[in-house]
Amino acid sequence: MKEIIIDPITRLEGHGKIAIFLDDEGNAVKAYFQVPELRGFEKFLVGRPAEDAPQITSRICGVCPMAHHTAATKALDDLYKIDPPETAKIIRELAYNIFMLEDHALHVFYLGGPDFIVGPTASKAERNILGVIGKVGLDTAKKVIAMRKALRNLITLITGKVIHPVFGLPGGISKGLTEEDREKILSIADEGIEFALFTLDVFKKLVLGNKEYVELITSDTYTHKTYYMGLVDKANKLNFYDGMIRVVDPMGNEYVKFDVHEYMKYIAEHVEPWTYVKMPYLREVGWKGFIDGPESGIYSVAPLARLNVADGMATPKAQEAYEEFYETLGGKPVHHTLANHWARIIEMVYAAERIKELAEKPELTSQNYRVLPTETPTIGIGVVEAPRGVLIHHYETDERGIIERANLIVATQNNAARISLSVDKAARSLIRNNVVNDGVLNMVEMAFRAYDPCHACATHSLPGSIPLMAEIYDTKGRLIKRITKK
Repeated sequence: MKEIIIDPITRLEGHGKIAIFLDDEGNAVKAYFQVPELRGFEKFLVGRPAEDAPQITSRICGVCPMAHHTAATKALDDLYKIDPPETAKIIRELAYNIFMLEDHALHVFYLGGPDFIVGPTASKAERNILGVIGKVGLDTAKKVIAMRKALRNLITLITGKVIHPVFGLPGGISKGLTEEDREKILSIADEGIEFALFTLDVFKKLVLGNKEYVELITSDTYTHKTYYMGLVDKANKLNFYDGMIRVVDPMGNEYVKFDVHEYMKYIAEHVEPWTYVKMPYLREVGWKGFIDGPESGIYSVAPLARLNVADGMATPKAQEAYEEFYETLGGKPVHHTLANHWARIIEMVYAAERIKELAEKPELTSQNYRVLPTETPTIGIGVVEAPRGVLIHHYETDERGIIERANLIVATQNNAARISLSVDKAARSLIRNNVVNDGVLNMVEMAFRAYDPCHACATHSLPGSIPLMAEIYDTKGRLIKRITKK
C-alpha cells in the first residue's frame, strides 16, 4: 500500500502531519491527521498557586494568549466565588473583542486567505502573504498591517502586554481606563468596523464572485453533518466572552443548553494512540468512531459552529451579514467546512461593532474595577469563545489555592474528531487514480485549515507513556500487525 506523507502541514498554529494511504489503483483509502507534539500544561499547572494560571496558560500559545488568560481569569472568579464589578467585565470583554478582531484578521489574510485569494492550486511560491498582496494590492496590504498594529496597540494599552496579558485577576482587573483611553479606543473602533466591512467586501468579490470557488466550498468533499457547539447570550445571540453553552443537532434543532459547570455531564473525551490531541464528544450520544450524522457524538466548534448555534448576531451590521450568509447557502444549519472562512469575517464585523458598544458604556472609566476575594477556594471553571471555538479551564485546589488538578478543553480539541473526518474525506475525494500533485495536497490541507486549528493549544493527551504506534495494513485495508513502543 502506497503512502503519502505531508509533513509538516502548513499555515496553522502548532505542528502536525497527514498520512495518506493509497490502494493498488492509486486511490486514497484512508488519511490520518496526526499531531506529534505534547505541551502538557494540565500537568505542570499542578502544584502552582491558582493565581499563576492566567500567566502560565497564556504561554500555551503566542497567537491566542488572550483566550487562555481570560478563561483562566474567569475560572479564578469562580474558584473564589466572586462576582467582578461591572467595569471589570466591560473592560475584559472589550479587550477580548479587540483580540478576536485582530486574530481573525490574521487568519483571513495570512493563513486561510492564500487558498482563496491566491487560489487553492496556485504554486507554493504564490500561496502565502506575498501572493495575497499581489492579488489585493499594496494599499490593501498596508491597510491590513496598519489595522492589526492598531488593534495590538490597544491590547497592550488595556492588558499591559499584547502577547502575554497581565491584567486579569480574581475579582476583576489590574488597572482601569481613562477618558483619554476611551477616545483612543473609539477612534480605532470606527476604523475596525470599516476594516471588517472592507474585508467582507473583498471576500464577496474574490471568493463568492468566483463560481469555481463557490462550488468548492459547497462540494460534498468539504461537507460533514455533525452537531455544533457555541456560547450564546440570554437571547441565543452569539457572545465571545460569556453565556450558556448551546448545542444544536445536524438538523439545526437545539440538543441541549447548559452552564459550563455542567460540562462533564455533556462532554466526554476520547483518546487515540496515534495523536496527542484528545477528542471530545457528546457523552450521551456516545463515541461511534469517525463518522458524522445524528448518531455520532462528534461535534464542531469555531466560527461556522457559532453561527449555526446562534439565533442571530447581537449587532446590526453583523446581523445583516449573518442573514445574507444563510440566504446564500440555503438556510440553517450550514455544514460546509470551508464556509468557516466566511463565518469568520462575519464575526469580525460583530467584534468591531461590539468594541464600539463597550467603549461607549459610561461604566468603562469607573475606578471600581476589582473586588478582593475572601472565600476559601475549591473548584473554579471558566469558559470563553476562543477564535477557534469553546475553551474551558477547570481548576481544583486545596484550601490555600494550590492547584491539585487541572483540565483544559481547548477549542481545537473540540474540533479534533471533525478535523480528522475532514482530512480523511478530502483525501479520499481528491486523490484518485494516482493523480497527486502539490495543488491536490494543498486542497487536502484546506480541510483542516478552515478550522484555523491551534495544535500548540490542543495537545494535552498523555495516556501514561509516549503513545507511539505503527499499524501495518494490507491492500484491502485489513490490519496485519500493530507495533507499539512501551
